[in-house]
Amino acid sequence: MEENKKSLYLRKASLLTLSLFFSANVLAGGLQCENKDFTLQTLGTGGPITDDQRASSGEVIWLNGKSAILIDAGGGIFLRFGQSGARLEDLKLIAISHFHTDHVSDLAPILKGGYFLKEKETINLAGPESGGVFPSMMQYFNALFKKENGAYSYLNGLYNATDGLQLASHVKDINYTATDPQLVYQDDEMKVTALGIPHGDVPCLAFRIETAKGTIVVSADQNGSNNAFARFAKGADMLVMPLAIDEDTDETSKFIHAAPDVVGKVAAEINPKILVLNHFMGKGLRLKDQSIDIVKQYYHGPVYSSRDLSCFPISLANAKE
Repeated sequence: MEENKKSLYLRKASLLTLSLFFSANVLAGGLQCENKDFTLQTLGTGGPITDDQRASSGEVIWLNGKSAILIDAGGGIFLRFGQSGARLEDLKLIAISHFHTDHVSDLAPILKGGYFLKEKETINLAGPESGGVFPSMMQYFNALFKKENGAYSYLNGLYNATDGLQLASHVKDINYTATDPQLVYQDDEMKVTALGIPHGDVPCLAFRIETAKGTIVVSADQNGSNNAFARFAKGADMLVMPLAIDEDTDETSKFIHAAPDVVGKVAAEINPKILVLNHFMGKGLRLKDQSIDIVKQYYHGPVYSSRDLSCFPISLANAKE
């Protein structure tokens, strides 16, 4: 009798282990992009409030099968970055649009991964210059990792890949007040430029990624009042815009974020092949369909509403309806 019980227990344990193994693999497969040729993956599509039940802002750009760029690193992006299959050692650039917590709070945990790399790597970090109460990219990096009084001074080796860290950081401040696009990064595969966009009184950047496979423009939060943004984004195959507020919100919110009609008008002027919407909050999610209908009154191309870990390959921009 005891042998039968033991045998039954072992069979159940084996089945549970097998079930967990397949569940984990199915889950991982469902979170990762099948097409990584040139693809935008929205890691986090929520905002600064927990009512959206999503990770905060962050996107990874896949190029030639590798996670080439991380744009923003808000709360939850550390987890989503791992779930997506992205690798720190493959990143050529981390681009921070602005220093609101929902866009940058997970930067330090992601960079701490430099402890676990097999070989020494170099990464480029870029963000806006300082303005008002907000730091520059270099000031923020120093506040985190400087040997004297840094919040995480034990990670000081991130400056030059020392003290057990295998990652050296090249930090660059971008002029967000310039009227012309600013070069952020360039190599044989891609060119990344940035332009300042109006997000209330917060220094903020949009990014344009140009490759032989196409062009993606990622706008962070903005109120849509900078006419230069349309020129900056012209010719984009894919445009990413936040849809953080609804049409009937207050004027203070519209000073910070573009309402759906403004998003639609901006997209119509740029006329990308596809439009991807992100950065939703609880109320915005409840009114999402209504807000997207307003956007579509002005922009008549394909509109995609993103979720955490959604994949948008550049091939969508070339697909025939």
